[in-house]
Amino acid sequence: MLAAAGSYLSARSQQGEWLVRMEDLDLGRVVPGAAGRILATLDQFGFDWDGPVEYQSRRNAFYESAVAQLVAGGLAFDCSCSRSQLSRLRQTGDGEPVYPGTCRDGASRIGRPTALRFHTGTPGQTTTAFVDRLQGPCGQDVAQEVGDFVIRRRDGYHAYQLAVVVDDAAQGITEVVRGCDLLDNTPRQILLQQALGLPTPDYCHIPLLVEPDGAKLAKRQRSVPLEPGNAPALLWQVLHLLRQSPPATLQQASVADLWEWALEHWDLRPLRGIRSVAI
Repeated sequence: MLAAAGSYLSARSQQGEWLVRMEDLDLGRVVPGAAGRILATLDQFGFDWDGPVEYQSRRNAFYESAVAQLVAGGLAFDCSCSRSQLSRLRQTGDGEPVYPGTCRDGASRIGRPTALRFHTGTPGQTTTAFVDRLQGPCGQDVAQEVGDFVIRRRDGYHAYQLAVVVDDAAQGITEVVRGCDLLDNTPRQILLQQALGLPTPDYCHIPLLVEPDGAKLAKRQRSVPLEPGNAPALLWQVLHLLRQSPPATLQQASVADLWEWALEHWDLRPLRGIRSVAI
């Protein structure tokens, strides 16, 4: 809700459109009815989106077209490395293996299912840099810190990194506003945009909601379903966490009145350089 509110306020305060996309790439993990419940919750909390809702599960042909373009350009290769092989590699800060390019010259295990990886170049040679609207200058040597990353899994599903790049371009996205947990994904996405000849939008990463001790929000304790009946109080809390200083009197206001106040007073400056806020 925090990132959704931040992106909504950013778009509306600039007289822009706010789009909703269901990132349901992995159909095996999709919970029946979940998309409908998400849309109903957004509606009950006063979010008003523009245009039709996009479902990534319906856009595989577009992702495969992008894959074909990368393969034709020599920028993607098949990888047969097993999970046990990858588990022995150096890990990123997110616990993902830093891929060393094992299969760049051909799959190392013939006859095994393969994933498709994006060729990131030579480690230590290029830093992919961008200026985040909130977090300031950011950069990463993707080849050294992440390695060649998966764009299509061995089970055939396209990876998030590829799908969002293709969809952002198709939907004409000019600003991506999302949580800081996705900040380190941005250089990978910029590399794909450059490789595919797609525009790079502006980025704005909202602080991540964490436990009081700074740990990731525990699903069993605090990450609970939103109660629409308590929408005004919850929305007031979101504005407070976004450091907008909503007056206490608004805790009893309607959702419409809260959004009206928030749009009139929206100010990103108190969030600059902040990567997390404690609940």
